Amino acid sequence: MAFIETINLGQRREGRDILKGVNLTVERGEVHALIGPTGAGKTTLLRLIDMLDRPNTGKLLINGVDVSMSEKTKLETRRRMAFVLQKPVVFNLSVYDNVAYGLKWRGFNRNQIHERVCGILETVDLGKYSKRNARTLSGGEMQRVAIARAIAINPEILLLDEPSANLDPVSAARIEDLIRKIIKQSAITVIMATHDMEQGQRLADKISVFIDGEIVQTGNAHEIFASPRNREVAEFVGMENIIDGVVVSNEGNMAAINVHGKTIEAITEFGVGEKVSVCIRPEDVTVALARMPSSARNSLAGMISWTAFSGPLCRIEIDCGFPLVALVTKKSAEEMGLKKGTQVYGTVKAVSIHIIARH
Repeated sequence: MAFIETINLGQRREGRDILKGVNLTVERGEVHALIGPTGAGKTTLLRLIDMLDRPNTGKLLINGVDVSMSEKTKLETRRRMAFVLQKPVVFNLSVYDNVAYGLKWRGFNRNQIHERVCGILETVDLGKYSKRNARTLSGGEMQRVAIARAIAINPEILLLDEPSANLDPVSAARIEDLIRKIIKQSAITVIMATHDMEQGQRLADKISVFIDGEIVQTGNAHEIFASPRNREVAEFVGMENIIDGVVVSNEGNMAAINVHGKTIEAITEFGVGEKVSVCIRPEDVTVALARMPSSARNSLAGMISWTAFSGPLCRIEIDCGFPLVALVTKKSAEEMGLKKGTQVYGTVKAVSIHIIARH
C-alpha cells in the first residue's frame, strides 16, 4: 500500500480540465518530483494533496485512508503536512517568530519552542537573523524562512512548489542544498513541483512528467531522460535529436531504420514498415575527424553547420542529411579544430539510441 495515492484525481476550472484522471503513488520516505511546463497542473495537484482545494473527481488516500471521509480525518491529516509555496510567504514578524508560529499553534511550551527554533535556524543558516523582520530579507532568505517554518512542525509530508524558482543561481543552490540536507536528516516524504529538470534528477527518487494536466510518464531519472515514452516527453526532457524514420529490417530486435536515406541501427521491438522516431542524446554522440574503428554500429558522416560554446562544453550540429546535435568538451573541440564547415563523423552506439512510435 502506497503512503500517498491519488486515484483518478480531476480538477475542472472555468470550463477547462486542469487535471485529468491523475493517478500518482508515493511511498513513505520517497522524494517524488513533478516536472512539466508551466500550466501543466503541478501546483494544482499539490494544492489538492494539501487539501487546500477539493477535486471535482477522484480520491486522495493517505496511508490507505480516504481523507475526504470526514472533516476530522482531513484536519488530522493536514496537521501532518507542510506546504512551501513558490513565492515565499512570511509573516510581518521576526524570523524567530515566523519559525515558531506553527509550534505555538500546536501547544508547545516556551522552552520546547526555543530549543527547536534555534536548532532549525542553525540548520537553515539564519541564526544571526533571528530578530530581523522576515519581510526585510532577500528572496532566497525568505524562502529559507518558509522552509524552516515548514519543517519546524516535523511534518510527515513536505510539499514544495518550485522551491528555487525566481532566485539567483547562488540562492537557488543554497535552497537545493537545504532541501538535500532535510531529506538526508529525516525520513520525510517529499513531493516537489519543479520546472528545473536537473534539480529533479539530483533530488528525486521518482519523477512524474506532467503535460496538459496528465501524468504521461513516471520512473526514475534514467527512465525519464534516457527512455521517454513519447515525443512530447522526449522534447520536454531535452532529447535534442528526434529524427523520423521507418524500420526496414529487424532481426532479434536489432533494427535497421531508414532515416533520410541513411541507415541507423538500434535495439527495438518495432517491426518492419513501422514509422518511428530515433532519439539520441547529444552527449551520446562521439565526434571524430575520421571514421573510427569502434564497436559502435552507427558512424554518420557530415559537415558541421554550427558550433556554440557554453562554459567547458561545446554544442555542435552536424549535417548528416539530417541535423545531428553532439556535445563535446571545449578542449576537445579546440584540439580537433571543430568549426563550421569541418567534415566529421558522429558515432553512436545502438544501445544508446531510444526508439519511440511516430504518430
